[in-house]
Amino acid sequence: MSDAAQLDAPVRDAAGFATRFGATPPQLADLAQLRALLGEWNGRMNLVSAASLDDYWQRHVLDSAQLKPLAPAARVWVDIGAGAGFPGLVLAVLLKGEPDARVHLVESQAKRCRFLAAACEALSLPAEVHHARAEQLAIRCDVVAARAVAPLARLLGFARPSLAKGAVGLFLKSEGVEAEIAEARKSWRFAYSVSPSVSDSRGRIVKVEGLARA
Repeated sequence: MSDAAQLDAPVRDAAGFATRFGATPPQLADLAQLRALLGEWNGRMNLVSAASLDDYWQRHVLDSAQLKPLAPAARVWVDIGAGAGFPGLVLAVLLKGEPDARVHLVESQAKRCRFLAAACEALSLPAEVHHARAEQLAIRCDVVAARAVAPLARLLGFARPSLAKGAVGLFLKSEGVEAEIAEARKSWRFAYSVSPSVSDSRGRIVKVEGLARA
């Protein structure tokens, strides 16, 4: 298989992710342990679907990790609606050991916060769990991120406190995002760009800056 084909091939395991993303052995070990924790906790609560857990390295790890190169200098991230920890826990693994790195995991459901806290402790991650609604927190950060939380118009309201402090928004979305952007612009003014997802040909990443009420 050519180098180009390897980079386009689906990521089925840790070795595939290392080839695609350049992760280190300690990062791969942490990500593998996260997968084991997720499987264990998924038996007690519905964190992710069983089908997506089978496709863990592509659907969850690569999908989350692709945000980091879009803000390579960012050290402080906020993941709103953190849920099962994507993208926040993966970003925390990749940022582990970097000076001043911190990932704030914001989640309103207590049971999911318990999983997030357990994962952070088990992996010694530079992360902090907040049992709160995102719109109630104004955390100063470099990037506020989210995946599968809400349509963009509502999501911008959740992210507004951090965006108002100068953060950039990076939001993992589906192929219908242009309609979401058009709807959001009825309520908000913002600069944005859209880039394709490397984990799903149907996915999009929306970068948002300069948010204000319309």
